[in-house]
Amino acid sequence: MALEEFNLAKDTRLIIKENVLAVICNTPLKTIGSAIFNGGNKQVKAVLNIGVPEGYSDLALHMDPMQLITSSAAKVGIAQDYLAMVTAAKIQNYSLVCKKAEDYIIYVAATAGCSHGESSGEEMAVEEIMGTINIIVFIDGNPSESCMVAALITATEAKSAALRDFDVRSYYTGDSATGSITDAVTVVSTSRGKEVVLGGPASNLGKLVGHCTRKAVTEALLKQEPIWANRTVLDRLKERQLPIEKLVAEISKVEGLAVTTEKLIQMLKCNPQALAALLAAVKMDDDYNKNLLPTDFKDWNTVTQQTNDNPKYATVNLPPFIKAALIQIIKGN
Repeated sequence: MALEEFNLAKDTRLIIKENVLAVICNTPLKTIGSAIFNGGNKQVKAVLNIGVPEGYSDLALHMDPMQLITSSAAKVGIAQDYLAMVTAAKIQNYSLVCKKAEDYIIYVAATAGCSHGESSGEEMAVEEIMGTINIIVFIDGNPSESCMVAALITATEAKSAALRDFDVRSYYTGDSATGSITDAVTVVSTSRGKEVVLGGPASNLGKLVGHCTRKAVTEALLKQEPIWANRTVLDRLKERQLPIEKLVAEISKVEGLAVTTEKLIQMLKCNPQALAALLAAVKMDDDYNKNLLPTDFKDWNTVTQQTNDNPKYATVNLPPFIKAALIQIIKGN
């Protein structure tokens, strides 16, 4: 991979070389973040995002991550005064987004993969670690320490918003994903100029951080995993742990509604309204499961009454709205 290099600010460069993306400065940078190496509140001269090379032993990485970190840092001439994040995403699939204001300039560099998305707060049985979203927020300006913390939170919110835009689901439960289990965010500043004290989403600095982060994560995710822009309704049902095979197995328990996988797929291909109904139904089931059904219609049970109260449908183990939609689709064919 050819060397890429950009000037971010006075004495500060962004370098991409092989499996390393690095922000390098001749003078110390103030940082705060969750990097695996030298994270926290530090002063460093380089911030690295290191990609795990193809074929690199997962066991070796977790037993001794510093071997990969130090050897990768050496590729860009760094041996000390640095922090490092590690990702399974390809570094060449990075995105860099910039916004300028009167008193500062914001750059956000992101790499992203979310094949193993998660929803913070859920139970997870983790067997393998895949997909990581790493974000570097570079501020050529002088944010206060609390402003940098607020900017880190704002960037994290923007990351989750980008995943919501794609309707990314948790690999573990099918719930709406908020990130992946190994994500990291680092906020970096040059500490030059007028002090900035606010970094939340509604502040002037926070608005730029949020915009740049959301766009950078979106672009990086599409480069790494283009599938997010090309999924079918059946793909989205599968991500919610409702694969077509499960729909067929459950609905076929009802006499007169038995259908094969191939037949149901054909029904749906010929009926875009049926596909729309299924997608709308699973979104309603999301709210149903969290007791968040809209209150302007008091008795949502009437929508699914035929499936909830009719004994012949009782054995169908599907969420109520998708069950009702699926019955109507098959009965209508």
